[in-house]
Amino acid sequence: MKLGLSSLRGMLGSVKDAAPAAAGRLKSGLGGHSGSVGFEQRSRMMEYDQPLIWVVLLLMLFGMVMVYSASVALPDSPKYASYSNYHFLTRQAIFIVLSIIAGALAFRVKIETWQKWAPYLFAITLILLLMVLIPGVGKGVNGAKRWLSLKVINLQPSELMKLFIVLYAADYTVRKQAVMHKLVKGFAPMAAAVGLVGLLLLLEPDLGAFGVIVCIAMGILFLGGINGIWFGGISAMLGGVFTLVIVMSPWRRERIFAYLNPWEEENALGKAYQLSHSLIAFGRGELFGVGLGSSVEKLHYLPEAHTDFLLAVIGEELGFAGVLVVVLLFYWLVKHAFEIGRQAIALDLTFAGLVAKGIGIWLGVQAFINMGVNLGLLPTKGLTLPLMSYGGSGVLLNCVGLAILLRIDYENRVLMRGGRL
Repeated sequence: MKLGLSSLRGMLGSVKDAAPAAAGRLKSGLGGHSGSVGFEQRSRMMEYDQPLIWVVLLLMLFGMVMVYSASVALPDSPKYASYSNYHFLTRQAIFIVLSIIAGALAFRVKIETWQKWAPYLFAITLILLLMVLIPGVGKGVNGAKRWLSLKVINLQPSELMKLFIVLYAADYTVRKQAVMHKLVKGFAPMAAAVGLVGLLLLLEPDLGAFGVIVCIAMGILFLGGINGIWFGGISAMLGGVFTLVIVMSPWRRERIFAYLNPWEEENALGKAYQLSHSLIAFGRGELFGVGLGSSVEKLHYLPEAHTDFLLAVIGEELGFAGVLVVVLLFYWLVKHAFEIGRQAIALDLTFAGLVAKGIGIWLGVQAFINMGVNLGLLPTKGLTLPLMSYGGSGVLLNCVGLAILLRIDYENRVLMRGGRL
């Protein structure tokens, strides 16, 4: 019995001595057990997606620098004679500040609230698209009526629609999940809604925005499980509709022919004027560019260099290296959006997952079209480069969309920590 008590005291002493060491190993993350490692990994998980925030800020600030470089010489022309050299830089900086504030406010809204309001936001934006067409209400620029003047800023409802079609299509897919394989009950109502949006956009006209919205809606429906046969058939029909729109519009048809041969003298001085000078800018830039601020094409040769053709100025001043950086940043952004969406769906947050992927489709498709136009891979179309090109509505709505993406990731992290939304 004496031996037993002595052994027991020795065992208790060993446990007492080992406890601080074990606690130290757990605290320092050096424990060998999977449970302690898992706890340590969860405790180290960041509350916010900091890389996403830094990439977005980098794109916006890089864009602001290039907008200034592309627009600094514009006051030399009669059209902008009353503007200062810093006019577009100042306004873009204000747009970015307002966009960050709007994004911070949007981040505070729960995803379930966005889902609840998605149909109403879509309906309100339809009304705004209709108001643009009313004489005396809509504001026209370069022959297109796409804006509503709010004195401080010109609101472009088509930019609002790009965001709200993401929310509406994701909500619709979740609500109609049981009948998504059926044409009449599943696909037809959504097709009718997108068709109405397309009609209003074509009356502005804004074929580029319509193309992006169609890609967003079709992409979300495809990810949501729409019948493959219907998806293929409708895709072919949409291709036919876009072809018909181009064929029936003489100026769009001329633009297509000019895009196919931009170096023909008549085209280079006419419909392909922007494209030809954009290609010259890329050619001058070569590998590392002619230097920041040293572009020649921005000196009244390349129209709208600070908006639709900002990438051409980047290509001329920073060369292939600068363009590659922009492409890689957008690639990372789109890939990351899909990763966030996949994680949300794995946590049974289907609406949030579809919204995240829809935002990735939106930014990816618009960036691809803008880059394709600048590089001569696609016909000339008036679409800005997301987050970078000059413009209030575009940057603001891009930031709100990315704030919603950040919120989805935040809610994913809360659930993975074992918390509640």
